[in-house]
Amino acid sequence: MNLTSLLGLFGGLALFLYGMHMMSNGLENAAGDRMKTILEKLTSNRFLGLLVGALITAVIQSSSATTVMVVGFVNSKLMTLQQAVWIIMGANIGTTITGQLIALDASKIAPVIAFCGVVLVTFLKNKKLNSIGDILAGLGILFIGMDMMKEAMVPLQESQVFIDAMTTISNPILAILLGAGFTALIQSSSASVGILQALALSGLIPLSSAIYIIFGQNIGTCITAVLASLGANRMAKRTTIIHLSFNIIGTLIFMLFIQFVPFVSWMEAITSNPAAQIANTHTTFNIVTTLILLPFGNHLAKLAEIIMPVKPEEIEDANYDVPLVFVDTNNIGSSAIAISSLRKEALAMLKLAETNLETSIESLYTPNTDFKKIEKREKRIDFINYEITNYMSKVSQINMNENETITSNALYKCFSDIERIGDHAINIIQYSKEDSEMRLTNTQEIQDELSQLLELLEKSFSLLFAYRLDSNDDCYSKIERIEDRIDELTATYRQKQIDRLYEKKVTAKDCVIYSEIMTDIERVSDHLINIIQECKRCSFTLSDDLFTSGFSAVNPAS
Repeated sequence: MNLTSLLGLFGGLALFLYGMHMMSNGLENAAGDRMKTILEKLTSNRFLGLLVGALITAVIQSSSATTVMVVGFVNSKLMTLQQAVWIIMGANIGTTITGQLIALDASKIAPVIAFCGVVLVTFLKNKKLNSIGDILAGLGILFIGMDMMKEAMVPLQESQVFIDAMTTISNPILAILLGAGFTALIQSSSASVGILQALALSGLIPLSSAIYIIFGQNIGTCITAVLASLGANRMAKRTTIIHLSFNIIGTLIFMLFIQFVPFVSWMEAITSNPAAQIANTHTTFNIVTTLILLPFGNHLAKLAEIIMPVKPEEIEDANYDVPLVFVDTNNIGSSAIAISSLRKEALAMLKLAETNLETSIESLYTPNTDFKKIEKREKRIDFINYEITNYMSKVSQINMNENETITSNALYKCFSDIERIGDHAINIIQYSKEDSEMRLTNTQEIQDELSQLLELLEKSFSLLFAYRLDSNDDCYSKIERIEDRIDELTATYRQKQIDRLYEKKVTAKDCVIYSEIMTDIERVSDHLINIIQECKRCSFTLSDDLFTSGFSAVNPAS
């Protein structure tokens, strides 16, 4: 190959990968958060899971992206390992759609498709049409890149070195390793299959050699999920083991199968188009492997549990700095997914703060409070706030419309208010510890007053959870009335404490401490108002009931 051909090859590869990325983003933005919602609501029905996994992957054209989402759900305990099996199987089928599209050989009309997409992106202001434009432009660019790669590889037909290399690849093990390594490098089996199709169209590799590379490509695509699970919990790591074992077992089955039947001849008999032969082989491999392993899905989950068992110390105690539950700091996704994740993480953090506040106020009149748990939750709150700050720096770099920008900024401010609520809970704790010089003297009157204030605060928290930090005038007005009532009561209770001082029921120190506690409670109420005010700025709503159904798994109160 001369320099021109080499540049054409890399240029075509660049256009192919960029077109695929552009099309994937367009599809994801057009579908919004619905793809993630469908996955989250998945039941344990294996056939439904298989169908959903295939459809979602066909839409976003990336089994790696689907598997990464599944890893995140298993990590946050929103999906069981058994449910993950069916999604992964479906994803392996859905990822074959790219190869089938390429096999259609639409390179002649690719410039027209790309032009139509660019017109929609450039000259129209409608976000939905812009996303459709991204899809069309990406599809056109993908085909143009494919055509460039095919043309660039034509000179290799006369290269004896390359021909000898292709002959060497007929070694099954070497071919599998090559397919797995290259796919792991570019982290996309769809892209590597597309490149393999370009080689086949140029007459540079026969199907008899390409079939083993296809097997390796299915193994190599697991690398993205493996990387995503590195910082996740043990259950999430098991998900990647299932993904790997599925493709490895499928490869072993097919390697044995093609030794006894003329499978390659069958694929060649269906069509003379080399790209279609590779696409059909890829599709057949994934569908047949899924059908064979579908009855054994639960056994795959058990195998993953055997390979990676949970250690006793991991059950007894979890570190405060484990990865975030809903936000994946390494994979932002679309603006819709980022905002949905931020909202859910904020609610999880708010639950931590509420639990600490409730426990700290009750500790003023309840003995045997577990202060270590409170401190651990506070460390977790601080860790989430720190991680979200880093995450927001990445979110700010993705394309958002005005409403999405306002919503993400408002949610970010909510995290700051929630963190301050946690700080006020810690402030209150110092007044209840046995060895503290600032310990508040407890009386029945003080207990009743604190209980009433706590009840009002819990109502505000309940409203925020009920409306899930969403824009709602009714929620705002209710919390505002509660805030006014708390201001009235704290002023009244300060005066009552002074009256008790005159009656010598409490000391002057108790009077000062009680006033400080009232100030902390007032500030908490103010932060709750700040949160609902920021929520009123949010114009981005959620349509699922996931948080309510999934939160029990991450409830920090225990």
